[in-house]
Amino acid sequence: MASTPSLAADAQNLVRGKMLYEKYCVTCHGPQGRGDGAVQFAPPVADLTSSDVLMKPDSRLLKSIHEGRPNTVMDAWKSKLSDEAIRDILAYVLTFPR
Repeated sequence: MASTPSLAADAQNLVRGKMLYEKYCVTCHGPQGRGDGAVQFAPPVADLTSSDVLMKPDSRLLKSIHEGRPNTVMDAWKSKLSDEAIRDILAYVLTFPR
């Protein structure tokens, strides 16, 4: 799926996305997604506000969350989060200041 209106989430989706992000993602990616969370890794986690990340289509970002990223600490979340929850998290991430 390329960038679609479904990721232009309403307020309820963004509230849910924020809650899920703060529960599952903030420790590594940090409060604003810059990769500056409390836990640091080598290689470092993605800065979700970087142009490298933002240039990727939404479908690729969703897949990264769903399937994880090989050779990194990014786990697959498909067994822990529903597809809707993953879309809500991404919609919230896309609201971060650049």
